[in-house]
Amino acid sequence: MEFISTDIPDVLVIEPKMFGDKRGFLKEIYNVERFTKAGLTQPFLQDNYTRSVKGTLRGLHFQHPRAQGKLVQAVFGSIWDVAVDIRSDSPSFGRWVGVLLSEENGRQLWVPPGFAHGFCVLSEQADIIYKCTDLYAPECEYSISWNDPELNIRWPLENPILSPRDTNAKRLANMAVLPTMACP
Repeated sequence: MEFISTDIPDVLVIEPKMFGDKRGFLKEIYNVERFTKAGLTQPFLQDNYTRSVKGTLRGLHFQHPRAQGKLVQAVFGSIWDVAVDIRSDSPSFGRWVGVLLSEENGRQLWVPPGFAHGFCVLSEQADIIYKCTDLYAPECEYSISWNDPELNIRWPLENPILSPRDTNAKRLANMAVLPTMACP
């Protein structure tokens, strides 16, 4: 398992080792000792599974004050996965990292607490699983506009399929509540 730094030091790409033969493959997707050695010590409290069709964009979502760290991977298909630093006192506030996650490359993305997260589906369909460091709390959830001009995220699609929540999301500059570096 390899932990790869990104342009934002707290966001990591994780490349699990895959062992395969004519029967199929085995891939270790989480190992507490390896993650702890890489500095990722928060326990995971919830696992989620989502299926989306091509052109779907989910995000940019976050929770506050119950911030969630997320370990995201595509187990079928491919997505463009994005993490945006929204910690108001962070030196990388407003910066984003985008990574291709696919069934083929087997990569995972670690999205720390205090970041907004979103993805768009590039394949005909994509199945995504992600582990969360806190439970889903609807009273704490917020959305930032996927096409906020100040963030200038280079999404690989123009007219995404959006939920009503994501269609009506606010720009980052208009968010009344943002996490700080002290977010757990």
